[in-house]
Amino acid sequence: MPESIPEVKINDFSQFLSYQEFSHQILLPYFAGSSVENELEDIVNKAFNFPLINKDYFEKDLQYSVLELFHGPTAAFKDFGARFLSLTMSEITRKNKNPGITTILVATSGDTGGAVASAFDQCPEFKVVVLFPEGRVSPRQKHQLTCWGDNVTSIEVKGEFDDCQRLVKEAFSNNELSMKHNLCSANSINIGRLLPQATYYAWSSLKRYKGSGDNTSFIVPTGNLGNAFACFIAKEMGFPIDQIIFATNSNKTISDFISTGQWEPRATLPTLASAMDVGNPSNMERFFHFFDSPETLIDKLQAVSVTDEQIIDQIRSEYQDNQILCCPHTATALHVYRGLCDSDKKETHWCIAATAHPSKFENIVEPIIGEEIMVPEKLRALLELDSSFVTIDPELNQLVDIIASA
Repeated sequence: MPESIPEVKINDFSQFLSYQEFSHQILLPYFAGSSVENELEDIVNKAFNFPLINKDYFEKDLQYSVLELFHGPTAAFKDFGARFLSLTMSEITRKNKNPGITTILVATSGDTGGAVASAFDQCPEFKVVVLFPEGRVSPRQKHQLTCWGDNVTSIEVKGEFDDCQRLVKEAFSNNELSMKHNLCSANSINIGRLLPQATYYAWSSLKRYKGSGDNTSFIVPTGNLGNAFACFIAKEMGFPIDQIIFATNSNKTISDFISTGQWEPRATLPTLASAMDVGNPSNMERFFHFFDSPETLIDKLQAVSVTDEQIIDQIRSEYQDNQILCCPHTATALHVYRGLCDSDKKETHWCIAATAHPSKFENIVEPIIGEEIMVPEKLRALLELDSSFVTIDPELNQLVDIIASA
């Protein structure tokens, strides 16, 4: 957690800056006095060098927005945080006289690993070890996780995402192992990966506010709660954000907590929205840290669980009725929005976070809509690369052996 979340004044943004200039301005307080403060502007410009698109749609007489976060090199929202983190860490390493090699450990339920591998690919001062669950990612996601250069090692774990996440945490908890290999995380447990994600929520809400005077409410597909907490940070900074609703799949740890007040992590259920298949979301610890009590937290949070059947229906109806082509994760958020009552829809402007390009889930989406999805050029280039990975049981000793030989 940051020591504090800096507050902004909306009037300070009298001139509407570019997204990159805006992001530099709101991230700067977090990096004031750090070794990368003077390089932060250049880091932001290089990291966010792809489009951020906010599209407006109409439902009857109501306008809502879809914030497309999938126009980066790996076609998922994780590109924002992963690219920012790699450039920041590279700059820190460059200034360190004896940096050695840093080993990046990352557990992924699909999109994180590909974005992190892409961001750190061909960076000689880093080794990247990506852990993904066997049979729990789409074929294109798997290829994207396993097609990188010599400094990236991809590991298929015989288990679920929570097993991958547990192995990474166990490795960090082993002080001897962590010191020997200079271990570092690239999951959203790393605040350097999470903070830059707050910028697109802040930007989108401010742009709406400047244009119409409306606050924005966001519906965020989430599994490990990193993207959700990033939206919460933007709200706490003072940007014009009203409500935040977490859209989850059939893994109901978050929604059950809000309903019962009991935080009960459990085994992960495999779903069509596989990148959100998390039974023990790490970033819940940040929410617990920020609020005085679970009761206060429950009053602030909203979450809706969406089934596979509802995801299928939503993908089909969005395409047929609204000409919106969406991945299974974005479909959960659209399902939540469509289920709001008219009074809730009129109360505030709503924005749905679209987290991944649907072509990454062609095995799910194409049979539902009955059409082939065009693959973005950058993603198509990755799919043409050779793929390689190793498979292990969810045991720390097997992970340690691979880290040592990577």
